[in-house]
Amino acid sequence: MENYSQITKTISLEKYGIKNADVRYQLTPDELHQIAIEKGQAVEASSGALAVNTGEFTGRSPKDRFIVKDDVTRDRVWWGDINIPFDADKFDALYNKVTNYLSNKEVFVRDSYACADEHYKLNIRVINEYPWSNQFAYNMFLRPTEEELVGFDPEWTIVNAPGFMANPEEDGTRQHNFAILNFTRKIALIGGTGYTGEIKKGIFSALNFILPVFKNTLPMHCSANIGEDGDTAIFFGLSGTGKTTLSTDPNRSLIGDDEHGWTAENTVFNFEGGCYAKVINLSRENEPEIYDAIKKGAILENVILDADKNVIFEDTSITQNTRVSYPLNHIENIQVPSIGKNPKNIFFLTADAFGVLPPISKLTPAQAAYHFISGYTAKVAGTEAGVVEPVPSFSACFGAPFMPLHPAKYAEMLSAKMTESGVNVWLVNTGWTGGPYGVGTRMKLKYTRAMINAVLNGDLGLYNYDNYHIHSVFGVAQPRECPGVPSSVLSPRATWNDDEKYYTTAFKLSNAFRENFKKFEAHCSEEIRRGGPQRYAF
Repeated sequence: MENYSQITKTISLEKYGIKNADVRYQLTPDELHQIAIEKGQAVEASSGALAVNTGEFTGRSPKDRFIVKDDVTRDRVWWGDINIPFDADKFDALYNKVTNYLSNKEVFVRDSYACADEHYKLNIRVINEYPWSNQFAYNMFLRPTEEELVGFDPEWTIVNAPGFMANPEEDGTRQHNFAILNFTRKIALIGGTGYTGEIKKGIFSALNFILPVFKNTLPMHCSANIGEDGDTAIFFGLSGTGKTTLSTDPNRSLIGDDEHGWTAENTVFNFEGGCYAKVINLSRENEPEIYDAIKKGAILENVILDADKNVIFEDTSITQNTRVSYPLNHIENIQVPSIGKNPKNIFFLTADAFGVLPPISKLTPAQAAYHFISGYTAKVAGTEAGVVEPVPSFSACFGAPFMPLHPAKYAEMLSAKMTESGVNVWLVNTGWTGGPYGVGTRMKLKYTRAMINAVLNGDLGLYNYDNYHIHSVFGVAQPRECPGVPSSVLSPRATWNDDEKYYTTAFKLSNAFRENFKKFEAHCSEEIRRGGPQRYAF
């Protein structure tokens, strides 16, 4: 047992190179909440939640995320614009600078772990410069009992120093902020940014390497819930596709909202102990579970408060990426522990702004692998400067920024899991129908929920010609009927009333899929390559 006392709650950081620090170990959320307010780093909102401003960075900085290139990673990581290599010697020198910076300061230390399944548990020690960053770690990671803390042996360490600014010319970074993973030393080193998402996604990225390489487990950027009969459903989806909304179901228990593993034993487990949700335009009417989770213990990031300390959720003057973190137990209907068995259905959610994909379709294993690697959604006009019509947006595995291995590795694992377990995979278009963005309308949430429920209840019928129609461009199988949904809605072409415009737009999107997939083809089997659109136009 290292220098740990149940009475004084102190711990030595000397072995990390942090000397003479005033260590505040394993403080409660209430203690951290109060310290942040006393230091002038936060205010208390009317809900009781802590409201902080993360400073210069209000989101992740993907171009400043690095992985140390060494014997562990050299031949395994998919190096490029997403996984940027960092020199091991440069890392050691920068690490020493950061620990010297934290020496003689008050620092906040928390022992926690990731992975709700005991067989895959990853012990983590988090060392923070700021109290509210440490409270974020309390919210987002899994929380050990007092008994588990005795003799706690951390496998990974997060060193988080938002106030430390790197010197790019000397330190090898791109600019003054950085988030670097070192798989040999098992350290996530974060500096120059107060955005707490870097802490969460640092460990997610580490697990996306550790689990497939060493544990034969598929890591997934997805939400998951479980029914009364123990059937698990998984929801993949990029921002704005409905991942959180659709997985939060009063009739099913939430396993988790963002990061999960799927084991060889067909267990699905949450990596995390909390949720980190967007709150832009949040209302109790539309998302009551998230709205009611914002209370004492939650942390609001970069929101605007009115004179009475109420959050103005529609105010994006700081950022559109306003957030809240809270422990999972702030949600009433949750699975305890955060583990499910026997996945029956997987949903790939996409907000197709072209309006050409079916609102729901069943995928073959090859199609599932293809669409998983593609990770498609669309940007609509007005979301970014210069975007005047729908633009395809692809993020491999529905989470490319966090995937150290080549996307084909994750896709092959998913395809194998599908075959072994007999799981069904569905492509769900939560985007537009009756035409593209600006012409058609957004798919009604009640229809999407009805389609999801029909799948979960087994009401879509057997996979045959009588029950399904094969889409002539994308080759996916769209059901002819679904309880609670007009049959005309199930056929995207029928909703357009203009076949020529529909097929012109469909071919435009299919070409975008094919163009995007070129960079993956050399790493994929012929079966996966044939999972994409087989008809296309020049």
